[in-house]
Amino acid sequence: MPATSVSSSNGACVQFMVEVFVSIGSNIDRERNVASALRMLEEQFGPLQVSSIFVSEAVGFEGDPFFNLVVGFSTALSVQEVVARLAAIEERHGRTRNSKKFSARTLDLDLLLYGDEIRHLGKLELPRKEITRYAFMLEPLAELEPSRTHPVLKKTYAELWAEYDKTALRQHRRAAGAAALPG
Repeated sequence: MPATSVSSSNGACVQFMVEVFVSIGSNIDRERNVASALRMLEEQFGPLQVSSIFVSEAVGFEGDPFFNLVVGFSTALSVQEVVARLAAIEERHGRTRNSKKFSARTLDLDLLLYGDEIRHLGKLELPRKEITRYAFMLEPLAELEPSRTHPVLKKTYAELWAEYDKTALRQHRRAAGAAALPG
């Protein structure tokens, strides 16, 4: 359900907040870019829930390992406004839209969940289908929100992580949250 405002019985405007979850990834100057992204996300959206940082091998190409994590926050912004702000933060970190899908990244911010909304509009798909495909999205999301239910699959993220095939898992937890980053 998108963030909306309604008038209360006394005429005051009441805004509804939506819980949003975003995946963060970087394999170029990753400590600096992830730390900077966390600061900018907090400036844009307020207090963040921050998962552990996971070090993951590059998927789909040869490259340096990634730092991956998931953050959560509440917002009254529309999904389009959230996506636009995420893109602006990526661009401020040197991200270009003409790069290949599987390539090195200064910063990658992917909207995973916007409340329990299910949406398929162009490139925007909610919940993001890659959540259950990639450990670097699912494990930190399951860490942050183990009892939250996937709006399509109707299983909790803890259940989805428990069922995930970890035989070829190529990631490990670096440390809890932003504490793993310098300064």
